[in-house]
Amino acid sequence: MDVEKLNADFAVLADKINELDDLDYSDERYDDLEEELHDLEDAFIEEFGQDLEEAIALVHDEFCPDNDVLLPTAYFAKNYVRLQKDHKGRHSYDVEYGEGVPVEVDDFPGQEVRLVLVPGPTRLLVTVGDSAKQVAWRAN
Repeated sequence: MDVEKLNADFAVLADKINELDDLDYSDERYDDLEEELHDLEDAFIEEFGQDLEEAIALVHDEFCPDNDVLLPTAYFAKNYVRLQKDHKGRHSYDVEYGEGVPVEVDDFPGQEVRLVLVPGPTRLLVTVGDSAKQVAWRAN
């Protein structure tokens, strides 16, 4: 897997997700932007889907083996927090708590636990409630 391309393509996708999230459904640009986003997602999954699914499956095995592994797009946030640029001019990203796929984790009974894919660098985060985030997998 070309990790540099993965990171670059995922950053473009995250920015497009944010752009769409900023629009109202009534905005005349919404449908075109949504279609553009779906095309980007399809191309992204075509190229990186199998590798991402394998990574997600490994994280599920470790944290939440009783939960089904979904398609990688299910683990995308509805909005990404774009942070500062690194020394190569690439943005890093984060997410607010509550983004991603809810999962049941035995180590955190009764707490809201989610898995979410985040770019910059591409990684899968485990969030617990609104107080803890942990990188469960990082593309390398």
